[in-house]
Amino acid sequence: MVADNQQGRPKKWLCHYIAGFVDGEGSFHVGIHKRSQLKLGWQVYCEFHVSQHRDKASILEIIMNVFDCGYIKENHPGSKRDHTMVYVVRNQQDLTKKVIPFFRKYPLISLKQVEFEKFAKVVGMVESKEHLNNLGLTKILDVAFSMYGEGKYRKISKYSIMNSLVPSETIRRSPKLQKLG
Repeated sequence: MVADNQQGRPKKWLCHYIAGFVDGEGSFHVGIHKRSQLKLGWQVYCEFHVSQHRDKASILEIIMNVFDCGYIKENHPGSKRDHTMVYVVRNQQDLTKKVIPFFRKYPLISLKQVEFEKFAKVVGMVESKEHLNNLGLTKILDVAFSMYGEGKYRKISKYSIMNSLVPSETIRRSPKLQKLG
């Protein structure tokens, strides 16, 4: 790591470089997976990703060292066509205490900053345990499905998740949920 003092903090120029690099090669992802063993039947997880061709993956190591968390893996293991590596931070505490503060201090300059803000909002909601109740999960779904093209790349729709979540009696009694369904 390129440090500017005894505490080992990265130089300011490196942090700006990383923010710019992430603006082009990074993503902030909110995943939602069916998990029948969970109370609501759905798992919410947040991930920060940065990808790069394996020939230039040393930049991912630099980024990982600056954040002091996460891991690097093949983007699509076993693929003969995809030769990218990806740096991933999925740990909730690392996202809350390292990744989000970094991008608050060194904001992105493209529209990806809007996606980051939505991501940070969901990370905060998960941190507050809002994903563990129907109303909180519904709010998270609203934010998650507003990201990256209104969720058009997702394999499942927001409404199919919500329909499996909320009993029909609750929908009839709650005007807010009625609008969403």
